Amino acid sequence: MWDIFFMAFALMLVLEGLLPFLMPGVWRDTFQKLTEIGDNHIRFIGLTSMLAGLLLLYLVK
Repeated sequence: MWDIFFMAFALMLVLEGLLPFLMPGVWRDTFQKLTEIGDNHIRFIGLTSMLAGLLLLYLVK
């Protein structure tokens, strides 16, 4: 069980690092825009991301 968790965490880190590695300027601009939006919008983006991840896990499993 823990090995699957750590593999998923490692894969998340790899995917999160792709954009800053390949296109640092785009990543910087995107991150700057994220700092300018409100907390509720950021929460909505986080909720949507979590639900999409759960749906993907459900479909794969």
